[in-house]
Amino acid sequence: MTAKPLKRRTSSGKVRDSAPVSTTVVRLDEQGRLCAPGSDAPVRPDRLSEHLGRVLRIPDRATDIYVYVHGWQTEPDSAVRSAGRLLRQARELAAARPEAYAGLSGGYRPWCVVVCWPSSSLPSLAGYRRIRDRAHAMSAPGTGHAAHVIGHLLGYLDKKRADPRDPAVLANRHGQYLHLVGHSFGGRFLCEAVQWAADPPRGPRVLSWSTAVDPLRPFTVDSALVFQMAAPRDSFDEMFPALFPRAGRPAAPLRGPLTLTHSRWDRATGFWHLRAEAAPGIGHSGVGTAPVPQHSTPLLTVDEPYALDVLDHRIVNVDAGWRYRGGRARRLSLTGAHSDFHHAESAHLLLSLSALSR
Repeated sequence: MTAKPLKRRTSSGKVRDSAPVSTTVVRLDEQGRLCAPGSDAPVRPDRLSEHLGRVLRIPDRATDIYVYVHGWQTEPDSAVRSAGRLLRQARELAAARPEAYAGLSGGYRPWCVVVCWPSSSLPSLAGYRRIRDRAHAMSAPGTGHAAHVIGHLLGYLDKKRADPRDPAVLANRHGQYLHLVGHSFGGRFLCEAVQWAADPPRGPRVLSWSTAVDPLRPFTVDSALVFQMAAPRDSFDEMFPALFPRAGRPAAPLRGPLTLTHSRWDRATGFWHLRAEAAPGIGHSGVGTAPVPQHSTPLLTVDEPYALDVLDHRIVNVDAGWRYRGGRARRLSLTGAHSDFHHAESAHLLLSLSALSR
């Protein structure tokens, strides 16, 4: 029997839906290979499409599809709770303040695929380096499969979703939008996956962000949001050179902004990253050098709307230091405010990206 959704009333008397957000979990092993459900056995590369077709069923009612990849020191159950909590907050904001998210007038019903990977280690410098090296090896060409697997996953979701630009879909306003959300090292996996490209051409689509879409890419992502990314500040010059167009080379299939939060209270990408790589990371200090212009903005309160001209940029740095502080106890912990992004303001940012994708 299906449980009835829970209903709670806000302080204003409005009914709030607090039912869990529907999620599906996929697991990667230490080589970045997709694991079969209930098993550590990897799925053969030539069976990826067949496997995804069995385990992933995009709900017809879903308006927004999210792919969430967790970060350092996160168990699968915790990753599912983290993604669910963030999207539940976003759904509650959309219901409580519909006038603030005009693009979502047709409804907001999120569905999420949570990508889990072996991220646990000792909370030490050696442990940080171990997971940093693992995250790189899982995605690097020639050593790992994660970029191909997640890229294949995105291609499958893009193919199966209802195209929001199809004329028949526009008539019913039931398009489905594809978004990426990562935390910490999870941002590395997503950036590697978005760089991944396949040979079959795709037809171009006219979309609402100002960035053009390359018709040869195998999928199109409507927005990408990374909380406290564990990567060097020059990563978009050195590690992810194919994310943005250069000298006759087309851009990766990211039509919306790549939005990244940072906080000086993040010790994992501050203290630990400084010791491991001789410089603070993106999650502590924001993006440094990049091949495209950047825009910076503070994390806004839920009462402050994000205008299109604030977020419609290739890279958006969001200074969340005023909110991602972690409390006195967490500030003194090994990771500081690295995981302190579960706030209404984060949901507001995520929801604004979704609304402006329309």
